Amino acid sequence: MNRKLKIWLTVANAAVLLLSLTFYVFGQLEVLNRTLFNYHMTENMTHAPNERIVVIGIDDESLEAIGRFPWDRRVYADLLHVLNQPGYEPNSISFDISFDEASDPEADAAFAEALAMYDNVVFPITGITEDVRREVTVKKGGYLEAYDVRTPYEPFAEHVKTAHINALVDEDGAIRRTALAIQGPDGTVYPSLGLNAVQMAGYDVNTYLENDYMAGDSMKGEVFIDFDAMSDEFITVPFLYVVAGEIDPVMFQDAIVLIGINAVGFEFDHSNTTVERDMRLVYAHANIINQLIEGTVTTKSEWYVTLALMAALLALTWWAAWRLKTTYSVVLFALALGGLFGAQSLIYKQISLYVDVVYPALVLLLAYILNIAVKSYLENKQKNFITKQFGRYISPDLVKEIATTNHEIKLGGINKELSILFLDIRGFTTLSEKLKPEEVVDFLNEMFDLITNKALENKGTIDKFIGDAAMLIYNAPLDVENHPYYAVKTAWDIQQGMIEVRERIQARHGVTVNCGIGVHTGEVVVGNIGSYLRVDYTCIGDNVNTAARIESQTTAGQILVSEATYELTKDRFEFNYVGDRMMKGKTVAVKLYEVLGPTA
Repeated sequence: MNRKLKIWLTVANAAVLLLSLTFYVFGQLEVLNRTLFNYHMTENMTHAPNERIVVIGIDDESLEAIGRFPWDRRVYADLLHVLNQPGYEPNSISFDISFDEASDPEADAAFAEALAMYDNVVFPITGITEDVRREVTVKKGGYLEAYDVRTPYEPFAEHVKTAHINALVDEDGAIRRTALAIQGPDGTVYPSLGLNAVQMAGYDVNTYLENDYMAGDSMKGEVFIDFDAMSDEFITVPFLYVVAGEIDPVMFQDAIVLIGINAVGFEFDHSNTTVERDMRLVYAHANIINQLIEGTVTTKSEWYVTLALMAALLALTWWAAWRLKTTYSVVLFALALGGLFGAQSLIYKQISLYVDVVYPALVLLLAYILNIAVKSYLENKQKNFITKQFGRYISPDLVKEIATTNHEIKLGGINKELSILFLDIRGFTTLSEKLKPEEVVDFLNEMFDLITNKALENKGTIDKFIGDAAMLIYNAPLDVENHPYYAVKTAWDIQQGMIEVRERIQARHGVTVNCGIGVHTGEVVVGNIGSYLRVDYTCIGDNVNTAARIESQTTAGQILVSEATYELTKDRFEFNYVGDRMMKGKTVAVKLYEVLGPTA
């Protein structure tokens, strides 16, 4: 490697690192980080919340029986009497419902009288932290500050304990963190509903307030919520059954009781969370309580860990690309990428530490692409005439023709009737989510081998593979008699070959894979299309678009052909007319026929 190239590579790799750092600073890939964070937390849930936590749900059945919400507050007084039966009192009864305004005077008086009888009732307060004039104020090492606090209705407030229910919502609208305490304008510190409930139950949770568990500039008492259970996994009883005395009071003895809305039809008091879309927030409080009882905490790695990984992977990739054979460097790249995410998963599982590997993976990917591309370019720069000519073509027939004639490829095309087959693998996206990267590649290779073999057996040409789709043409570059028949036969043979593949994938991964195939016959322009530096042997025209759109009309495992193909093959195959379909760009509907099988 000469000095000029070394300097150029140093600058280029430095640019890769700088670009990745820019992405990191501005959080351009945070959606991936959040997705991975959500995945790891979901995968590591025990789904076994503490049985002392009991949710009394204001559900649809209770609403139907008691009436439209908000209810007469006497019903809550009745509830408190039922819950606080002598010898069976809960440690705390926390309402995730605000009572900050007056209602019917007699109902309020009855409720206040009931509240005065018990010392285990908690009402929520809400800290006002922002509006059009003010923004959230967070001082590192201090509590989240509120410029105003919405407290319970005064006749109630003197008889209850209070705790805040402020939610910390991330930019994507999801709740992943909680403030275990906030500070009011007069300096009063209000514990969160979850923290207060656990303290009332006798747990020492001061460590959560004393330690800084969040990376970067965080406020005191800010922690990630360790969601350990889904909503339906907490002990939940309908409000209606409790107030009616139909629940054994033993359930509430020394329990941590939460009262909140879990009815499906309510438009408020729900949000996306780390593990569940549209979670009723009473269950978010329940998860926080469970976390504090169990003493768990999830943390994120510091920024310098991410930067160190980025620098180390850049150096490794740079070295491997130039010191190892390409085959070995590919293996090392795959191992490094897989190891990165594997190590992230293992570390999270063992110590609940989320290490940011998204940006290090970006450095790894960009650096490898850069270095291997430059290396490949240099290795191929001196290729001879045959490499230059043959690298432009896919068709084996064209390769053979170039090798025998030894002449330059000329640009241009001719009008010719072709049969065109489009194929798309259905279920591939779902399958790829369950496979390792190398397994995805192996599956695609297996599918493309099947498609290629069946095409070549039936005198077809592989025009191109497009992701998990393929385009085949018949009657070019060489003339093929009865090309519509061979196109349809290829489609049938591929679907037959898919039977074994589908059964194996279904048994191994629980995913059904199929092919949708469309075939159309018509005149197109076929030939060498492109530029002097890059040529594709392909076909273009309206009939190519029609073939592609016929394929888009198929269901999984179905073969559809146009009327033109049907008329030319109806003596060789059995068909079922499926109807006329309007295609994009067409003013007249296209008649479609489903292939049922060969006639003989």
